[in-house]
Amino acid sequence: MTAQPPLALSIQQEVQLRFLGPSDVAEVKKLCREWFPIEYPDSWYEEITSNPLFYSLAATHHSRIIGLIVAELKPQMKLNKEDGDLLASYYPPAAQVAYILSLGVVMDFRRNGIASLLLDSLLSYLTSKERFDCKAVYLHVLSTNTVALRFYERRRFRRHLFLPYYYAIQGKARDGYSYVLYINGGQPPWSILYPFCIWFMHFLYIDVLVFLNCFTDYLTHCSAIVTKLQPCALPRQVYGAVRNIVQRLLSRSASEVSHSS
Repeated sequence: MTAQPPLALSIQQEVQLRFLGPSDVAEVKKLCREWFPIEYPDSWYEEITSNPLFYSLAATHHSRIIGLIVAELKPQMKLNKEDGDLLASYYPPAAQVAYILSLGVVMDFRRNGIASLLLDSLLSYLTSKERFDCKAVYLHVLSTNTVALRFYERRRFRRHLFLPYYYAIQGKARDGYSYVLYINGGQPPWSILYPFCIWFMHFLYIDVLVFLNCFTDYLTHCSAIVTKLQPCALPRQVYGAVRNIVQRLLSRSASEVSHSS
């Protein structure tokens, strides 16, 4: 994370975090209508403020709610169709993922690290020992919400899918994106096209060491799949020999890059 300016640190020291309760419905409804162009039903506010299945955390300043984050933990078998490929195919249907339904901060407290404070609290909760089976955190965002896009990308969320006409706002269809952050060792779906995408990014001048690390991760993933499939001995030995040769070349290339830097 980047260093916070003194004013932001001062404000954060005065901020308290607490979970939402039924008495917060009216205030949360007012805030969400100010922040988001989407109209949520009353039942949604009642659920997020009373149902323990939701992680609903508020940031308060002198008892006033100045920010909130709402997330839901669920098995991937219960995801909507457009989100069904968040995890690699070898994860079981019961593998858990977390969906961020809402994250917002009041206007006069923005750019003070409040959103990061709320997100950090959620991630700390999701990466605890008790929730190690949660492998990804994801969300949907309007394609035109550049502030939110930059925020999540700075927090290492990666763009997963473009969702054309995903939102209906004031009677008009609007495009969106899904973003995902893999946690607790979670892995994205892989395809044979993956290494070619990495090569393409490499030629667009992405850092060489990033390229090498990505490609090494891909080889490790392929090795895990081959082992899981239990092929006959000869193909496995051939694959292992090729992988070792490639990794030695990658290590040598990484060393040369680091010496020349």
